[in-house]
Amino acid sequence: MPPTLDQMAHWVVFSLDAGRYALPLASVERIVRAVQVTSLPNAPAIVLGAIDVAGRVLPVFNVRRRFGLPERDIDPADQFLIARTIQRTVVLVIDAVAGVFEYPPSAMVDAGSLAPGLVHIRGVIPIADDLVLIHDLEAFLSADEAETLDAAMNRTLSRAD
Repeated sequence: MPPTLDQMAHWVVFSLDAGRYALPLASVERIVRAVQVTSLPNAPAIVLGAIDVAGRVLPVFNVRRRFGLPERDIDPADQFLIARTIQRTVVLVIDAVAGVFEYPPSAMVDAGSLAPGLVHIRGVIPIADDLVLIHDLEAFLSADEAETLDAAMNRTLSRAD
């Protein structure tokens, strides 16, 4: 549920290269150290593979590819941000977590007012001398990508049974 005007919004801020991004704290399950990612055959190109987290097989998303950042291998110093969407729990490969920040909802500038058509960005919040892009995790996958991912996950899970 979105915060009311008198409540503060809480954001988990993380970095990818020099950029800073955020997700609502309520959607973040936890942050863990990077581990080896297993290939997920027939998954969309935006999916690096899958990992097992406490018995759950979760897809690992390539946030760098989605945001047009330079590709690089996962480094042992990287972190995995595990977050929930309406459809699934997912893993994002991130460089580091900056922390949890609290801002009034009025501090967020809607992405549509900045540049119409920013599909994966909900808005921007200013933190210190920087702008943090608020990631819209619900819009990370297109409908076709979500369908392809579901099929790939189902095939993988049915082989594991």
